[in-house]
Amino acid sequence: DIGIRDGDLIAVDRAGKCRIGRAVLAVVDGAVTAKILRKKNGQYFLAPANTQEAFPDIELTEDSEIWGVIAGVVRCYDLE
Repeated sequence: DIGIRDGDLIAVDRAGKCRIGRAVLAVVDGAVTAKILRKKNGQYFLAPANTQEAFPDIELTEDSEIWGVIAGVVRCYDLE
């Protein structure tokens, strides 16, 4: 688990190198997602970074776009 929670702000390095095992921000089928970049049998895919839930892996296609490497997270707290 890389610690990104609902409502967090994600800092993305658009110039960062998208290496295997890095957390990335990607657009797949029009939806933005934060996942871990993986490669298996020559195919790139996005693996869930959340170990608490059973999210499926997402295969990257020609229409998929990696926006950048996740460089940091800012947590926002509700103070009310």
